Amino acid sequence: MARCVRGLEPLLAAEILELGLGPVTRLGHREVHFRTARPAARAARLRTADDVFLHVARAPDPGPGRAAAGGLARLAEAAAPPLLGRRPGGPGTGIEVSASFLGRRAFNRYDAEDAVGTALARRLGLPYHPRRGGHPPPPGYGGWRLTLDGEHATLLLRLAERPLHRRPYRARTVRGALHPPVAAAMARLAGVSAGHRVLDPCCGAGTLLVEAALTEPQARYEGCDLAPEALRAARANAAGCRAVRFRRADAGELPLPRHSADRVLCNPPWGGQVDPRGLLARGPARWWAELRRVLVPGGTAVVLLPDADGLTGALGHGLSPSHLQQLRVSGAQPYLVRLRAPG
Repeated sequence: MARCVRGLEPLLAAEILELGLGPVTRLGHREVHFRTARPAARAARLRTADDVFLHVARAPDPGPGRAAAGGLARLAEAAAPPLLGRRPGGPGTGIEVSASFLGRRAFNRYDAEDAVGTALARRLGLPYHPRRGGHPPPPGYGGWRLTLDGEHATLLLRLAERPLHRRPYRARTVRGALHPPVAAAMARLAGVSAGHRVLDPCCGAGTLLVEAALTEPQARYEGCDLAPEALRAARANAAGCRAVRFRRADAGELPLPRHSADRVLCNPPWGGQVDPRGLLARGPARWWAELRRVLVPGGTAVVLLPDADGLTGALGHGLSPSHLQQLRVSGAQPYLVRLRAPG
């Protein structure tokens, strides 16, 4: 089972199928279930997933009562022994459990985690690290997940050593930096091909361009930003990507010729977490005008907008939406939009 940002389930399912991992069996709330006979390392290549797990055990949801938390230990006891150590490198040096549930309960997540984690640790003969104190587990601890959806209680084992959204390249970050799996989904939606010139006019920490470059290293990538701290972070994060370069520039007056970008990827700063600077502080019209100017005829832009009203600017500059879906990221509900320039 792969978990993702709410709204990315169809794009994650498409990536699972394209990687040849196996048939998708169900799309749920932030979940895509699939069957696979591929090695675990293959599933860990998913870029639009926050994390990926092996399904270990399932039982009826025990309900909201406080006594139900203690009964969750039976999930660990029901797990088939061959499944318990299926993570690459074995089950790890200890046990960590993260729980989530839908609906109100008379117990909290830590009660559920402790019930399952203690039982798992006993079965595997390993120490259990409780999350109740807020301290991270020691290195090498196996990550387990417990979900309660009102119908089922499901026990899952993380296949990778750490959650997939924690990218190794992400050395530095800045305020408003984009969640990497969302950036990966935007890059996939743009359809970047070898030889394309790809622009992010408000690049921030460079996440969008790095994700795109890791998917298609034969394209050329350029990021612009007015904030020196953002450019420093972007260059550090893109250190392993030779095709990516950055420069200081105002997104309202880009130093690029007309019709010079095949693809534009952007999470523009419309005041959600980061306020617009430079010419963009006057309003979004200048941003849309520059985006339209630099896109080649028939070119594609994939942008993240804080609300559907942002489409007015796109339509006013002749850009046609071909994909629109709402996400839920860190409490916000932005729109992921793919736009096409007139051909």
